Amino acid sequence: MTMTLDKTLSVFRAIGEESRLRIMALLVKGELTVSEITTILGQSQPRVSRHLKILADAGLAERHREGAWMFYRIGGQAQSDRSLSAVLDAVAAVSEAEDRILARDTERFAQSRTARAAQAAAYFQSNANEWNKLRQLHLPASDIEARIVKLAGDNPIDVFVDLGTGTGRMLEVFAHRYRSGVGYDLSHEMLAIARANLERTGINHAQARHGDLFSLAMDGASADVVCVHHVLHYLAEPGAAVDEAARLLKPGGCLILSDFAPHDLEFLRDEHAHRRLGFSDDEVRDWCAASGLKLEQIETLSPASGEKKKLTVKIWLCRAAADVRQLRARSAA
Repeated sequence: MTMTLDKTLSVFRAIGEESRLRIMALLVKGELTVSEITTILGQSQPRVSRHLKILADAGLAERHREGAWMFYRIGGQAQSDRSLSAVLDAVAAVSEAEDRILARDTERFAQSRTARAAQAAAYFQSNANEWNKLRQLHLPASDIEARIVKLAGDNPIDVFVDLGTGTGRMLEVFAHRYRSGVGYDLSHEMLAIARANLERTGINHAQARHGDLFSLAMDGASADVVCVHHVLHYLAEPGAAVDEAARLLKPGGCLILSDFAPHDLEFLRDEHAHRRLGFSDDEVRDWCAASGLKLEQIETLSPASGEKKKLTVKIWLCRAAADVRQLRARSAA
């Protein structure tokens, strides 16, 4: 972006006010809701919203709605544009040690993070026993994750998308590989856990977003890698989720699916809301064909010999064609 005189003036007008400078100092630290910013600054919601709009109009902040909540973070334009990035560097350099107001804001920011983490921990603890039972039915998660990362290859990942992100674990696993990551989930409780986990591990180049994985508010052909890890068995129409994942892929991008091979553990339907008891390779191959993808590789992670009550995990690597749009147009015809 070229910084014209008008644009430069709008940026300096936006940041040249005490409350807005305080807000930017907070957003440099991490994403916040309007209510959290209101609490930290001790100002009214209308006043804070007005300041945030000015910052967003100047390209310094960006917003997204999640149900009744509105989240704000540093604008993507501000991070990528050299001139705006210099403004952010100047904001980050303001000394909290020498400014009582900023020091108090930072303390309240930390308190908001602690409250988020406590909420997430409470939900996680209430469901931990059920999740632990499920993990005991297959190979250790670390073994599965290592195979998924290896299967993804060594190519640079600009944009990584995790559908049904849950606790945000795959965003953590791939964090060293991607420039930017986003995980989508319908559960606000799980998103709270994911955000707490990302903050705990210091991963600031990934976001957890509320979204329906059948219809996401994300541009097509924008992701290098899309991951759907242990999600499909909960869905009534897993093939439709694969189709939406395929829409997100750049030409040549890869979709990683991991789930269970067909099994007969019926209690998973009754006790854990599994709609499907695993998937065959042929079924996944059919989804790929219908979505303009090629099923390139299949990994089978079987339980140890004699463990009849354990589940076999499958990992399917699917690849978008060199020209995704052209292939999908042919498929639609």
